[in-house]
Amino acid sequence: MNSNQIRWLILLILALIWGSSFILMKKALMGLSPIQVGALRIIFTALTLFVVGLKNIVRISKTQWYYIAVTAVLGTFFPVFLFAYAVESIDSSIVSILNSLTPLNTLLVGAFFFNFTFLRKQFLGVIIGLIGALILILKGAELNPDQNYLYAFLIVIASIGYAFNVNILKKYLHELNALTITTGNFVIIFIPALIVLWMTDFFHLEYIQQSQSSMFYIVVLSVFGTALAKTFFNKLIKMSSPIFSSSVTYLIPIVAIFWGILDGEQIFFGQILAGSLILLGVYLTNKGE
Repeated sequence: MNSNQIRWLILLILALIWGSSFILMKKALMGLSPIQVGALRIIFTALTLFVVGLKNIVRISKTQWYYIAVTAVLGTFFPVFLFAYAVESIDSSIVSILNSLTPLNTLLVGAFFFNFTFLRKQFLGVIIGLIGALILILKGAELNPDQNYLYAFLIVIASIGYAFNVNILKKYLHELNALTITTGNFVIIFIPALIVLWMTDFFHLEYIQQSQSSMFYIVVLSVFGTALAKTFFNKLIKMSSPIFSSSVTYLIPIVAIFWGILDGEQIFFGQILAGSLILLGVYLTNKGE
């Protein structure tokens, strides 16, 4: 299997894992608060990575630790909480579609902060994608008045964090292997996540017993949706461009919408149209690579 086939295989694996993570978050939120879901996701992921990758962090230089810390905060710490709050408030399938803004923001961040040049068709893709996102949010608020679509903007913020993460990894951390980067990220955010969880009422024994089913979903989400997926994703970034790596969001909504429909979520034609505009925008930005 050549490197091009491997990167496409990784892309498909990531789509399946991350596409399923939205429904796992939704199920976990049935017994836990968004802040607890975010903190526990980081903690369980960190413990998993420490078992297999802690010995690798000696390879990280003092300068690289700075970029490891920045990517940990922007690419993992804040997004896990933002996504948990968004999934609690709006349909998980819609959250997955909005996540498709990541490649568009990757292009913009790369151009404005990392001296990455882009073509006219790529800029057109960004505009089309942003229009699609705006329509999706406005249409969703109209069709689901019981859902607070202001939370959709949390996904926009998270996608910007992901965009910085991808560009920083590609430019400053390309010398490190994927497992080292991922483990280093969670070394940075493990203690803050413990502190956040401690500030909730999670550690009461009675509460832990009541939330056991939610804990199962969190463990699955952490081991596969974060630890394994983050390692695969960092490997994909090393093998390809930032835009190709973030284009996994092409496929994530397909998987997430499938799970959402099985769980009783409804998706309307206007939302499908808006999601298609976002994906068209992503396609145009990738076509110009």
